[in-house]
Amino acid sequence: MSTIDTIAAPLPAQRSASKHRNRSAGYTALGVLFLCVMLFPVYWMVNASLQPSGNTLTASFFPWNPSFDGYRRAIADQGSNLVTSLIVSLGTVVFSLLVAAPAAYALAQFRFRWVNIALLAILISQMIPGIVIANALYAAYNDLGLLNSFAGLILADATHAIPFVILIMRSFMIAIPTSIVEAARVDGAGLIRAFVSIVLPISRNSLITAGLFAFLFSWSDFLFALTLSTTDEVRPVTLGIYQYLGTQVSNWSAVMATAVLSSLPAIVLLILAQKYIAAGATGGAVK
Repeated sequence: MSTIDTIAAPLPAQRSASKHRNRSAGYTALGVLFLCVMLFPVYWMVNASLQPSGNTLTASFFPWNPSFDGYRRAIADQGSNLVTSLIVSLGTVVFSLLVAAPAAYALAQFRFRWVNIALLAILISQMIPGIVIANALYAAYNDLGLLNSFAGLILADATHAIPFVILIMRSFMIAIPTSIVEAARVDGAGLIRAFVSIVLPISRNSLITAGLFAFLFSWSDFLFALTLSTTDEVRPVTLGIYQYLGTQVSNWSAVMATAVLSSLPAIVLLILAQKYIAAGATGGAVK
């Protein structure tokens, strides 16, 4: 009798474990299905870019005879626009971090009554429609001679990125122990030296995260590019694709190849920086 009880005892636990595995397998299959549905437009973009006919209506589900003519055409026509977007995006990242990092640290560590007012103003600035800012900048740029310039696009994209970067970095920097900075001040470092040598290295993860978002904001910008760029001299790739659609309606492989090329920098940066996005700002700073 005891032997039978010993054998039968694990059965409820086994049933529970089997039920849990089946449920996990079902959730996994459902997640994979949702992922396939969401990524199908990306796959079709790549598939269409490799079609030799350039027609998406008669494209096969898989490019059995891939052609890279669309990529050669895209690089020849849109290569300069890709370089322009890269320059503007990198410039936006540098300028946004230079402005937002000290501002975020001040809002995180300094205890003044005006801090909450400043945070409210930053939040309100995020709610202003981009078309309003673009129209105001166009009038100002026309007077200052900044239309169709790299500096003009960098400043315009930075107006969208800086408030968001400040909010992200402040959420990281508010957890930095003040004892670290005070120890540096006791050793003779000034405020600027302590900020550059102590705060910024500790905030590496937040800097990378904020810089990544600033890059993506600028890289995907269309409104400022359309409003503040009126010639071919400075034309980001988003505006290039928009104008490309009117001239390449019979050759969609070139259009899709341009879309694939414009997606690569964002994909590469997201893959390289994913481990820093969710990381803490003070990890390993204090033992």
